[in-house]
Amino acid sequence: MRKITSTTELREAIFLLETKQANEARLLKEQFMITYESFKPVNLIKNSINELITSPQLKGNILNTTIGLAAGYLSKRVAVGSTHNPLKQLLGTFLQFGVTNIVSKNTDGIKSTVMSLISNFLNKNRSTD
Repeated sequence: MRKITSTTELREAIFLLETKQANEARLLKEQFMITYESFKPVNLIKNSINELITSPQLKGNILNTTIGLAAGYLSKRVAVGSTHNPLKQLLGTFLQFGVTNIVSKNTDGIKSTVMSLISNFLNKNRSTD
C-alpha cells in the first residue's frame, strides 16, 4: 500500500476499507447462513441419504446381494421343493444361506462365466445355421 500524504487520500482510503469491510461482512453472513442450513438435522439426514443413493459402490453391493439372495432362494426351492419334512427344510435353509453367501461374494466371476457360456452357446447356434 502506498503512503498517504493528504486528508483527501486518507478519507478515500478509509472509504475503500469500509466498503471492503462491508462486502466481507455480507459474504461472511451469507456463508454463515449456508453453513447453518447445512447443519440442520433434516438437511444432514437428507444429504446422507443422497450420498448413499448415488454411491456406485452401494449400487454394486445391492446388485450382488440381490443376485446372491435369488440364487440361494432358487437353490432351496430346487433342493427342497414343497416338502413338509422339517429336516429337509432345515437342510434347505442351510443350503440357501451357503449359496447366498458364496454367490454374493463371487458375483464378478459368476457374471463372467455366465457371459462366456452365453457367448459360446450363441456362437454354436450361429455356426450350425
